[in-house]
Amino acid sequence: MDGTSFYRTIWRWHFYAGLIVLPVLLWLATTGALYLYKPEIERAYYGAWTQRHFGSETTSLAQIVRNIEIQTKGRVTRIERPADLRESWRIGVDTPDGEQRTAFVDPAVGLVLGSMAGGGIMETVKELHSLAITGPVGNALIEIVAGWAILLCATGFVLWWPRGTNRALALRGHPRNRRFWRDFHGSVGALVGAILLFLALTGMSWSGVWGDWLRQGVNAAGLGRPAPPTASANAHADHETTQALPWSMRDGMTPMGHPGHMLGPNQVATVAAERGMRGALILSFPKAAGAPWVATVPVTRVEDSHVLFIDPANGAVLQDARYTDFGKGAQAIEWGIYTHQGQQYGEANRLVMLAGCIGIWLLALSAPILWWKRRSGGRLSPPPVAERRMKGITAVMLAVGAFFPLTGATMVAALLGERLWRRNVSG
Repeated sequence: MDGTSFYRTIWRWHFYAGLIVLPVLLWLATTGALYLYKPEIERAYYGAWTQRHFGSETTSLAQIVRNIEIQTKGRVTRIERPADLRESWRIGVDTPDGEQRTAFVDPAVGLVLGSMAGGGIMETVKELHSLAITGPVGNALIEIVAGWAILLCATGFVLWWPRGTNRALALRGHPRNRRFWRDFHGSVGALVGAILLFLALTGMSWSGVWGDWLRQGVNAAGLGRPAPPTASANAHADHETTQALPWSMRDGMTPMGHPGHMLGPNQVATVAAERGMRGALILSFPKAAGAPWVATVPVTRVEDSHVLFIDPANGAVLQDARYTDFGKGAQAIEWGIYTHQGQQYGEANRLVMLAGCIGIWLLALSAPILWWKRRSGGRLSPPPVAERRMKGITAVMLAVGAFFPLTGATMVAALLGERLWRRNVSG
């Protein structure tokens, strides 16, 4: 089999993968780039609500809760205390009509400065990024696209790999010429392809099928979340509390406390402080009799992860889970998540992820231009197929598909469609 036929086979499936994923990758790159700048966008959008107005002193948590419930006529479910003393606090509230809102509160006097539905504008961006607003279908689509993006990167690197006297990175000719756009597309892909591959692989952690399987498999192998203490009863955490937990702890059971008398937020915050949570803090209130208080730290480095489950009756710590308590598998996956979100390594991390998003936009822009200039005989048909190379590419696709089942199902459909199309053309 000569190199030309191999090249055309890779080129053909790179073309198909691009057709499938580029529109969704553009969507993910746009929403992902916005979410990288969540703090800045929230400060710009919500303005004065995000800042204190009555000094840096803080009244008691119990008094803040009472004030908020009087002003909103709702029930406080969550307290978010930021690390920056100049910022307002965020308080989760269940309103009488069943709506979940987040209030911006000045903790000096317990005054509501404003409120937003749910998690506000950036929660909407997050749901748009994950396609969570479309339910299971959108979540499945994300998983399929991530798998095809891996194939796109693999075939792209093969096509880019320098042959003969070609340079790895070049920009030759004029924008009117095909060579210019081939060099542009290949060079951009070479520069950001590794970032795209990393984002696709780590993004799989959030997917509904593969992500859940991964979490369950890692935990079953003893490489995941720390097991809840066997001395206490256990139950599933509610959805709101789950969102405050590290990825590895979002399934399985959480320890339960004793029903009856419930400690107030002042006592719970004291327990958390004794365990090292003296700065930024998220307190999730118990949602049912015996359910624990959950204290977490809103961190930007995975090594700082810390979760406490506190008995609502007596303040006993039911479980104290830190990064070092997680298995190696969970540690690696959590690291990937924090890096994916541009947080693990500070501003440099965020800029690298932003570069990946910009690179996706440039690839999506140049791909149709390059294809238009490469069209054969004025027709926008895919590259010619090399029949004898189909077995090799099929094996690679099935290997990827076996690891990512939803992607694999669409790859099988694509291979069958390819075979039927070639049969009709040849017939």
